[in-house]
Amino acid sequence: IEYMKKRGDSLHLDMPIAEMLAIVAHAVNKRVQDVAVMMLDRPRHKEIVEQIRAAGASLRMIGDGDIAAAIAPSLPEPDVDLYMGIGGSPEAVLAAAAIKCLGGDMQCRMWPRDEKERKGLIADGHKKDLDRIYSADDLANGQNIIFCATGISDSALLQGVRARGGVTATTHSILMRAKSKTVRFIRARHDLQIKTIRLRSDNREHIL
Repeated sequence: IEYMKKRGDSLHLDMPIAEMLAIVAHAVNKRVQDVAVMMLDRPRHKEIVEQIRAAGASLRMIGDGDIAAAIAPSLPEPDVDLYMGIGGSPEAVLAAAAIKCLGGDMQCRMWPRDEKERKGLIADGHKKDLDRIYSADDLANGQNIIFCATGISDSALLQGVRARGGVTATTHSILMRAKSKTVRFIRARHDLQIKTIRLRSDNREHIL
């Protein structure tokens, strides 16, 4: 972001994808061919995929884990330079909170799934909001934000749980704070023979 501000470049959600990728390439000091774009493997992304491939950028499709993938470009020394795609609103808010902790940014807008949903939004008074582009600060406002996540399966952000013979397990977590931009990676070892979990059904601790 700071690099683009110095150059006078700016990304906009509505600009042609080829132009967007060229700006990102300059920002990360790469050729467009070396820019890595991550995206959920979904039929709705067919047109975007074709444009990315036509521009010559590297495309990495994932089956799930779009929150982690959206966060990944803002990490120090990221493996992916840009995340693109259509996803859910709750996922966008969670990703925005983490991105603010990392000093990054994002752009998104509402994407009604069908005409019925679009008409419903308009009927509820959100006609102007349909064209609005939201930034990370719009979705996660302020600096009193803490983001914490633990990997279940492997993703672009965290390794998943590693079990050892049903006796121990290793988890990898991330804890971030927007105000201080502190990022902590936590590797924890769990003894499954004595570890407990509190169940809502009876509000008591149970051995795993």
